[in-house]
Amino acid sequence: MSSPVPERNASFHTTQWSLVVAAGQRDGSGVQPALTALCQRYWSPLYAYARRKGFSSEDASDCVQSFFVRLLEKPFLQTADKERGRFRTFLLTAFQRFLLNELDRRHAQKRGGFVTMDPRDISEVDSHVSGLSDRDNAEALFERRWALTLLNQVLQRLEQETKVKGRQDLFELCRAFLVVDESRLPVADIAARTQTSESAVKVFVHRLKTRYRELLLEEVRSTVDNDSEVADELQALFRAVSE
Repeated sequence: MSSPVPERNASFHTTQWSLVVAAGQRDGSGVQPALTALCQRYWSPLYAYARRKGFSSEDASDCVQSFFVRLLEKPFLQTADKERGRFRTFLLTAFQRFLLNELDRRHAQKRGGFVTMDPRDISEVDSHVSGLSDRDNAEALFERRWALTLLNQVLQRLEQETKVKGRQDLFELCRAFLVVDESRLPVADIAARTQTSESAVKVFVHRLKTRYRELLLEEVRSTVDNDSEVADELQALFRAVSE
């Protein structure tokens, strides 16, 4: 899955609640970068939620874009309180209220957005929504898209790191070892294709898995206010992916 991911910057080394505080400071210089960072992480989950609630692809996209514009225009983020729980729960609640007000304005003129969603992502979400059964709810879909977006950001970071080191070709052949993928090539075939030894490939895969876990923890930590919540968030992430 391809997903628009911003270059790593100082914003992503803070927690999501820190980004909320920055985005809520309407006169601050960090408003736009903070809101853009939040939009990058939550565009796909919110779009999936709107689609599952019956909005067309066009209307769902318009609603998400308008929602983030509204966050900047109105003092919604200033009311966010990290003591009330997970940020994505606060955001989803705000979006649910926003959609109620948008039901009579589905064909409103589109507003400029912070992120242009990759058409492949939209197609993937739409395909997923159309294949859901009646018992699958929009909240669960939101959680799943949140988890997949986060995991994809980890892969994007890992790919960028290996590219800088000149090992992108090996990464492309070994990335299947990071997930349960029966189509992955045998180590011997990868070694032959990259003209290296099997032992070198095994070492690369081991380091790749280790770094993947490190980056995953970094991303999860960025979504919570303190490290005591990391374990719960990891459980929520894996539960959302497996359902």
